[in-house]
This record gives sequence, structure tokens and C-alpha cells, in this order.
Amino acid sequence: MSAFFRLLCLLTIFLLPCVHAEESSTPALALAAGKAEAKVEKTAPLMFANRKVFVFRATLAGYLPEERAAGAQRRLAGVLARHGAYKATTHMIPEGTQVLLDGVQLFVVLPGDINQLAGDSTESVAMAAAGELAKAVQDHREQNSWHYLAIAAGICLAATVAFWLVWLGLTRLHRWARRRSGVLLASRLRDVRLKNVRVLDAEHYIAFAYQLLSAVLWGLRLMAIYLWLAFVLGSIPYTRAWGERLSGYLLEVAGDVAQAIFGALPGLVLVCVIFAIARLVAATAASLFKRVESGQLQIGWLDQDTALPTRRIASVVIWLFALAMAYPYLPGSHTAAFQGLSVLVGLMVSIGASSIVGQGASGLILMYTRALRKGEYVRVGESEGTVVEVGMFETRLRTGLGEEVALPNAWIMSQTTKNFSRAQPGGGFVLDASVTIGYATPWRQVHAMLELAAARTTELSSTPKPYVMQLALHDYYVQYRLVACASAEVPRQRAEVLNQLHQNIIDVFNEFGVQMVSPHYMADPQQSQVVPPEEWFRAPAKQESE
Repeated sequence: MSAFFRLLCLLTIFLLPCVHAEESSTPALALAAGKAEAKVEKTAPLMFANRKVFVFRATLAGYLPEERAAGAQRRLAGVLARHGAYKATTHMIPEGTQVLLDGVQLFVVLPGDINQLAGDSTESVAMAAAGELAKAVQDHREQNSWHYLAIAAGICLAATVAFWLVWLGLTRLHRWARRRSGVLLASRLRDVRLKNVRVLDAEHYIAFAYQLLSAVLWGLRLMAIYLWLAFVLGSIPYTRAWGERLSGYLLEVAGDVAQAIFGALPGLVLVCVIFAIARLVAATAASLFKRVESGQLQIGWLDQDTALPTRRIASVVIWLFALAMAYPYLPGSHTAAFQGLSVLVGLMVSIGASSIVGQGASGLILMYTRALRKGEYVRVGESEGTVVEVGMFETRLRTGLGEEVALPNAWIMSQTTKNFSRAQPGGGFVLDASVTIGYATPWRQVHAMLELAAARTTELSSTPKPYVMQLALHDYYVQYRLVACASAEVPRQRAEVLNQLHQNIIDVFNEFGVQMVSPHYMADPQQSQVVPPEEWFRAPAKQESE
């Protein structure tokens, strides 16, 4: 739509100077066009018995359309005064086609009175005018007949009585349907339960059913009023033309609706076939991916972690392809309103869903790169815990301390992720504990105490064996880190294991009289903070035999 407006603006900008130049260079053409417009004559209809018999548009021998219509009216009155057979006929002449009543010419249909571009001819227009003339003459005769007027009044009275009976019948039918639908919906919806809990409120559905029945009732009433009014007007000679117009309009609308329905049936059948094939393909793909997800089937490029997102992506692609194939066959898909609505929805989705698409793309990257898996213990930024779910838009971690953290996938992609569950094969996770001890304590003693604390923690695995590393030599102390593996799988257990390890470290350091403080000096101490060789293997450290 925007491209169309841009094209229209460009054409306007391009053609406007040309039109201006043409008008300024040839003023005579504009004057001639004004004179030609001044010569266009007005139309004049020939009315008789509330019917439009013919419309005069051209000038004949200097007579304007109004004068031609008045002359035809006078000649028609003269023929009616003779009380003849009132037979309307046509006759071809070189100037056009005559319309005659009882052999008397009423008017002539000229080429200027018809629309030749629409395929009309003077003969076809004259025959149509003769038909309208015959109907008008018949209405005129019936208007002057008291006997026929009495019959028409009786017919209208009978039609009115029938209309009133139909009105009462519709009212009673509405009451019965309202009462019956309320009881039926209340009894049926009461039985709809989920785990012995009623999930549907019958009051809302009953109110909707009442509104729907009222709308149907008034629709039938309006249709009955329309039919009654068209029949009554068509029965009275004075208003028969109006009744025929109402009936013709109703039949035309019904014909258009029926034609549209029958015209749309092949397309709807094809749409149903397309969606049936798409459903079959989607079900087949889902069955295949579910077997991969459960481990029953092994495919080289697909594993259990990526089977679920791959199944969802395949389902979305299949249905989008089916929708694209079925779109041209949907009723109304080629209308401007439908296309404009489609463009508006697409624009809204493209503008408003940019962040959603980014989150979804990040989720797919996390799934297919296998950076995170369900059950692994990871640290993302400042958040640490066990992965509960890797979703399309967010990843949830459970810390084991009563917290569940939801992290947006786009944010995870921008952070450094540490996975503590990949180092130990067969499950479990890696945990560590850091301490800072002064230089006056032998590092071998610190190593032995930390390893002893790890050995006293029963939840830690003996293989691989826990180990200690000096991470940094600071100005006043040494930073040690104990690294161990645990086989716990529940997040709460990891927090308990780390808690027990910290408790054991404190107990071991207190047991061997080593202070867990980091000294800070304001001045050099009187004694050097060094460990002599004979004290390198303080308990519980053991000297290795040479």
C-alpha cells in the first residue's frame, strides 16, 4: 500500500508540470472543452404509473430531452383515451428504434440516448422500454378498477394476518429455544470437570446463547417484515414498482450470496485438502522427533536435547507453508480490505515482535550449541544454580536456596557462562571453596587441611581426587582454592554439600590451630614472616619419602 502511494506521488509530481505547460500553451483547448461541456444536455425521464419507462438524453430536431419527454407523455395520454388493446411494440427506422402503443409512435430511441460503450443498442433499449410501458399501462388499468383494488386489499389483509401469525410463531419459538437452551447448557456444562473440579461457568455460556437467539430472532423478524412489505407493495397497483424493486433487490442479494458460496466451495475444498496434508506431515514429523527425544531412535545430527526445538520449528514451518499455499484460495483473500489487513498485521508483528524474535533466536542458539542443558549446574553472570529449563525465550535456574531465577536468553548470550557439570563425566558437578591465609602458615599444611576437610565431606567424590591450588600471591596473604567433585543431582543438595564443606574447613583449621584471617600490615613486623624448612610439614601435612 505504501508503495502504491509513493508511485502515485511520483506520477503526480511528474505529470503536474506537463499539464500546467499544456494548459498555458494551448488555452484554446480549454475554451473548447468548456464549450463542449456547456452543450451537454440534461436527461429527462418518462414516468407513468410510478414507473420509469425511458430516459431521454439526446436532442432530436432541436427538441430538448424535456420537450421530448413531454411530447411522449401527451401522445401516451391520447392513446389511453381511445381504450384500445394497449399493445406495446417496437419498429426499426434509420434514425433509431420506435416505441409504439397500439401502432401509435410514442417516442424514438436515438443512438444518443443509449450507452454504446456498455454494448447497448437502440433495439435492445427500445424493447426494454416497451416492456416497462406494458407494465405501466397494466398498472394504470388496475388503478382505475375498483374490483381489482378490492381484491388487492383482501390479498394485503391476508398477507398481514399471515405476517402476524409468523411474528407470533417466531416469538413463541424464541421462548421455547431460550428455555430449552438454558436447561441443556446447564446440564451439559455441569458435567465438564477436570479432577472433579468444574472448569466451565454455565452462566456465561447461557447468556451468550440468549444473545445469539435474540439476534437470530430479530434477523428473522426483519426478513419477515421485508418480505411482507415487498408483497404488499407489489399487490397494490400504485406501489407495485416499489414492491418489484424490493423483491428484485432481495433476489439479487440472494443470488450474489449463493453465487459467492458456490464460487468459494472449490477453493475451500482445496484449502481443506492442503491443511489435511499439512496435518498428516506434521503428525509424522512429530512422531519421529518424539522417538528421538525419548531415546528410542538415534539420528546423527539430532540428539535428545535438540529434538524438542527441532520438532517445534518443523511444525511451525509446515503450517506456515500450508498457510502460504492455501492463502490464495481463501474467500476474500484478493480483496483490498483483506490485503490491507494482512499488511497491517505484518507491520505490527514486524515492529512489535523484534525483541521476541531476538529472544527466540538466542534460545535456539543456546539449544543447538548445547551451551546449557537441563540438570547442569552453571554460573551466568552473578546467577548460579541448576538449569531447570532452557526455553525459547528464557532460561530458568534454581539456586537451591529457595530461589528460581529467570534469565532472558538474549542476556545469557551476552554473558560469560561457566558450566560446572561438564568436568566430571557421568553427572554431578564441580564445587570450590577459597580461603586466604598469611605467609607465616606453610602452604603444605594449608593443602593438607583443605584436603582433609574435603575427605570429611561424605557427599564429595573420591575420584577424581580433590585438589588445592594457589590462585594468587597477594601482598599480605596467599589465596588457596579447593576444587572437588560431587555427585549430587538436586539443587538443594549442592547447597548443603557446599555448606558442609565450609563447616569442615573451619573445624579442621581450628583443630590444627591455624587462624583463618588475612593479615594486613601497617608497618614491617619485628619478625620475618617466613617459614623455616623444619616447619614446612606441620600437621596434618606429611613429608613424602625420598
